[in-house]
Amino acid sequence: MTGSQQNMSPEGRTQQLRKQELAIARKYAQRLPWEAVIWGIGNLLVWLSLWPLVFMGFVPLWLGFVIATFNVMLCYLPSHEAQHDIIGRRGTKWRWLNELVGHVSTIPLALPYRAAKLTHIQHHLHANDPHKDPDHSSLAPGPWQAIVKSMHNRQPGAKGGFNKYAVILQEIERPDVLIDGAIYQIAHFGILFGLALSGYVWEAVLLWWLPRQIGLTYIQFFLSWAPHHPGDGQGRYKDTRAFKSSWGNVGSMGMQYHIIHHLHPYIPLTDTPAAYREMRDILEQRGCRLEGI
Repeated sequence: MTGSQQNMSPEGRTQQLRKQELAIARKYAQRLPWEAVIWGIGNLLVWLSLWPLVFMGFVPLWLGFVIATFNVMLCYLPSHEAQHDIIGRRGTKWRWLNELVGHVSTIPLALPYRAAKLTHIQHHLHANDPHKDPDHSSLAPGPWQAIVKSMHNRQPGAKGGFNKYAVILQEIERPDVLIDGAIYQIAHFGILFGLALSGYVWEAVLLWWLPRQIGLTYIQFFLSWAPHHPGDGQGRYKDTRAFKSSWGNVGSMGMQYHIIHHLHPYIPLTDTPAAYREMRDILEQRGCRLEGI
């Protein structure tokens, strides 16, 4: 803290910190993240190409399973950029590209874009609220409990996970979006059953069903549990954190700097580390949780 800040009133110091924070954030909010576009569309094309390559014997099934698992783990974040209109805002020439990436990148996850976007906005508005945050059901005392919780939330009759998404969509008066979810699930399981009945049961399991289960667990662990743990704080500077992951920033899908995303969700994911480094002193003065990074 500078000498001039020490002489300020608490309100004046808060206003100055806010101005400094916004000035840094705006530096990273003026570009189209082409890497997210290439990532989202390219990842989908790789996953789609696995099916004929495995069926025709050019790629062994075990290798297809490994690649498909990575495809599902990687498919959500490009759509996440689109959910925040980072690729193209309404009324701009790149709006169509924003919506294209948003819709197609999560196909391997069998997650409709509109449902993902509307519920994710509610997460930002009500992070860590046990009743209004769609992702609150991902919280758990520790990492292994979080993994078990993710799998539990996918069981019949569970009240968390995607079932909680359905509740939230009804509460915000968007039950029409539940139709998207029904179509996706019918198509997903219809294709799996069709493949199994055609003699391709292991291809169905190892190229889609099991990669999706692993991918969902991974995504919910790093995007929902880790950045918000223990999930007992609410408010702009309290509902998430920066943390040092043993998997590194790439392995944790950039979530080490998730606090930057919650504060300024218009900053592209790949720019959050640089924004964090510039903003770190301000975040410390704000009392944010900056754990090991």
